Amino acid sequence: MADPARAQRLAKRISTIVASAIASEIKDPRLAYVTVTDTRVTNDLHDATVYYTVMGESIDAEPDYDAAAAGLAKATGVLRSKVGAGTGVRFTPTLRFVLDTVPDAARQMEELVARARANDELVARRRAEASPAGDADPYRSADDAGDDE
Repeated sequence: MADPARAQRLAKRISTIVASAIASEIKDPRLAYVTVTDTRVTNDLHDATVYYTVMGESIDAEPDYDAAAAGLAKATGVLRSKVGAGTGVRFTPTLRFVLDTVPDAARQMEELVARARANDELVARRRAEASPAGDADPYRSADDAGDDE
C-alpha cells in the first residue's frame, strides 16, 4: 500500500495532465467549459476520482452538465492513456469523473449570509426606532427613596 503523500502527489499530477489535455488536446466542444477542480487517488493508487465544474457560455447561460458528463465519459480512455504516459506509474489508475458541488454550495452559503445580514440590518433599524413601552426609566432612583417613607 502506498503512502498518502505519494497518492497526493499523483493526484496533483493527474489533475494537471487531465486539465491540460481537456484544454488543448481533446477537441470535443462539450468540454469547452469544463474545469478540473480536484483529484483524489486511493492509497493503493488504482483509482482516481477527478472532480470538475462546468461553466456556461456566458454569465447568464446555464451550464450543460449532461453534455459535459457525456464528453468526459467518451474521452475517459484517451485521458487515461495520457495519464499513464505522463505519470510513469506501473498501474495507470482508472479515472472516474464526478461533478464538483462545492461552488454551488458556496454560492448557497453566500446567499444565506447575505439574507442574514439583511435581517440583522432590519433588526438594527427597528431597534433604533423603538421606544420603551413604559416609563423611560422604570427603576427607582435616589430621589424616589424619600417618597415611600
